[in-house]
Amino acid sequence: MRRTTGPAPGAQAERIASEDGPGRGVRRLVDPRSLRWKIAFGVAAAAGAMALGIGILVHGTTEARDMNVGRGEAMRALESAEAEFRGAQPARPSPSGVPGYLVGDDVPDELRDRLGSEPAPVTWYDDRKPAQGPRMWAAGHVDGTVLATWVDMGSELRSLQALDRHMRYAALATLAVVIPLTLLAVELVLRRLRRVARTAHRIKHGDPDARTRSRGHDEISEISSAVDLMADALQDRLRDEQRFTADVAHELRTPLTGLVTSASLLPEGEATDLVRDRVQVLRALVDDLLEISRLDAGAEEADAQPVPLGELVAESVRRTGLETRVTVSGSPVAETDPRRLDRIVTNLVLNAHRHGAAPVEVSVGETTVVVRDHGPGFPSEVLAHGPQRFRTGAAERGHGHGLGLTIALGQAHVIGARLTLANIAAGGAVATLELPGRSPCSGTRA
Repeated sequence: MRRTTGPAPGAQAERIASEDGPGRGVRRLVDPRSLRWKIAFGVAAAAGAMALGIGILVHGTTEARDMNVGRGEAMRALESAEAEFRGAQPARPSPSGVPGYLVGDDVPDELRDRLGSEPAPVTWYDDRKPAQGPRMWAAGHVDGTVLATWVDMGSELRSLQALDRHMRYAALATLAVVIPLTLLAVELVLRRLRRVARTAHRIKHGDPDARTRSRGHDEISEISSAVDLMADALQDRLRDEQRFTADVAHELRTPLTGLVTSASLLPEGEATDLVRDRVQVLRALVDDLLEISRLDAGAEEADAQPVPLGELVAESVRRTGLETRVTVSGSPVAETDPRRLDRIVTNLVLNAHRHGAAPVEVSVGETTVVVRDHGPGFPSEVLAHGPQRFRTGAAERGHGHGLGLTIALGQAHVIGARLTLANIAAGGAVATLELPGRSPCSGTRA
């Protein structure tokens, strides 16, 4: 089986931190799909709607008050004009537009139509001539004659326009303050949500000890507590499964030892060879299970020492008995555990032959070991989700119990190496083992 393997939990945390670094933060900041901008847009829309509603209310109230004031002034002017009309000859407004009064045919037709035969005075707001400004007219019947007067409403119109303009400025200024404050407040909430998301990612990438440890009594704290409880339950279940695997493997060792001994006493023959082969497969499976249980329990420790990397890899490949081409660049020396490195290289080569196709090539660099085959490559499901024990990923990749790369990954973790897999566009699969550089105190390159 093949799997996409990653670094240890510490390296995973570093990778997650790098994914959530400045570059991604800038992209998230300008992403219109972000919850930050959705909330900011909602607040801005609500603030804009409220400002619009208040503006319409204030505009309508102010305009109604100005109309009422204008009507009152026009009616008072009409009363003065009636008194003057009864005591003197009809007058005409001066060419300069100073209010006076009009009688008879001089009264605008629209106003006379409004007045009709009504005995009560009427008013009319005339804004047909923007050049001369709006006027409020008042007209009534005086001794059978139509009498009209008007007052200028230009100052009221200008005041209303200035009020509308100031309300627009005030709304824009309010939005300029509200939106940044909203973004700041939302960021405090999103920061807590991102902490929960990072914890979930760490758990997904193999760090069962990750917890949010959030405090509070709000909804986000409830989500954080739920994630922590889920992680606790998951960790308990994993420990139970690991314990079960170890117990099963230990219990199988005793009867398996007797089975191996019994198989060795069988008379030579084709059936005996078949039984011995299956017994060896079963013995290898039990040994793999015991090794995985030790890796899961964290009981393994590396015995690092300087080793000639090229010679060690070549010897590991030779012991597999499979035709594999080994290429070594220079004379690399690595500070690692030779037994565990041998186990990793052996598993990678065996997997390349079992699941890939010839030729299988192994390249050794200063701190890297690359194993490549020319088969169909890794299944997309394995690349996306990683390997699972006792699953080989795809039927075309061959058969097996699926523990080889699980062990290789665990041993790589123990020696502090990074194991990654990928497909090659030209065809084939490549497994790359990156060993840690030697420390400066050893006198070689770190």
